[in-house]
Amino acid sequence: MSQEVYDCIVIGAGIQGSFTSYHMAKKNKKTLLLEQFPLPHSRGSSHGQTRVIRKAYEHDFYVHMMEESYQLWSQLEKETNVQLYRRTGLLVMGPENGKEFQLLKTTLERNHVPTVNLPGDEFSKHIPLVNLTKGNGALVDTTAGVLYADRALKTVQGLFQKMGGVIKDGEEVNAIKPGSVVTVTTASGKYSAKSLVITAGSWANNLLSHTGLHLPLQVFKINVCYWKEKVPGSYSVQRRFPCFIQVESEESNHHIYGLPSNEYPGLMKLCYHIGPEIEPDERDRQTDRGDIDILQRYVARCFPGLVPVPAVVESCMYTMTPDQHFILDSHPTYSNIVIGAGFSGHGFKFGPIVGKLLCELSQGEVPSYDLSPFRIRRFQTHSKSAL
Repeated sequence: MSQEVYDCIVIGAGIQGSFTSYHMAKKNKKTLLLEQFPLPHSRGSSHGQTRVIRKAYEHDFYVHMMEESYQLWSQLEKETNVQLYRRTGLLVMGPENGKEFQLLKTTLERNHVPTVNLPGDEFSKHIPLVNLTKGNGALVDTTAGVLYADRALKTVQGLFQKMGGVIKDGEEVNAIKPGSVVTVTTASGKYSAKSLVITAGSWANNLLSHTGLHLPLQVFKINVCYWKEKVPGSYSVQRRFPCFIQVESEESNHHIYGLPSNEYPGLMKLCYHIGPEIEPDERDRQTDRGDIDILQRYVARCFPGLVPVPAVVESCMYTMTPDQHFILDSHPTYSNIVIGAGFSGHGFKFGPIVGKLLCELSQGEVPSYDLSPFRIRRFQTHSKSAL
């Protein structure tokens, strides 16, 4: 059994843990990134070829964080000479007088995010092959686009290693011993560090149980659906079709979102923003297709250029908090253990800034942003300490 000492150990090599490790290495901190599965893998929440990147949010604090996140993504592209982002714009649709659509619209305006409003009578001229629901408003966040997710993850991990960082995959953590030096045990060895960052996605509570903490996290399975274009290329990046979010629809109050056809030629990714609750180690035992039924009705009604039966269905997991805001905080008992969790299906695009914030927390620095929306104390009745 090997005994190694690091400045920081990060558990979980998804996008948040990988960016945390990258920021640690940039500060010349000796960092170990542990991952329970052999890399690359599709068992968590950071796999797949694409994600939406956007500033279209209801809350100012997310818009402000995304300003810097865009800059950091761009910086990573320059450092590595790898394209990680493609600007497509984001079409936002929803009941014109609905609370959520109005909130998004006013937040974008207040933060001077470049947007284009699409009046109903001009909609089809700008966005062909989409039926705008009667009474819906539409706008485009022109700064939005597609992040190349798999490529981004591989790129940031490669850069971390190039800067001297160590990744050990296929090493599941089975014990954490808190203290001024934290000790982490896997089947392959014991590792010690001055600080520990836990970014373990759907497995966060499994790990936190070693520290006497339980957070109000729920894990959901998301069916990632790809739909065949009746005419190949109709909804493609090349035809400048945007990403989209439908904030409320006849079919559901949950978001429906999509990205232009890109990763699978002739197939458009279009998904439902929730699914059945699951245990993360038993993801594929859950075969509920209620979300797909909702999507089929929506596609048939609003996307006439798609065959309304999914051609490919893949799986992803969301780890949700009750308010769907992230958890970015130090452990309430052990200040040198930092937690990044509950990214609630919208965290990937924030990876560079989340990594920076978790790095700041682990080093005892003042965070770059007000973290009150992300603190554990907002769940006083939920987060149980067994200590």
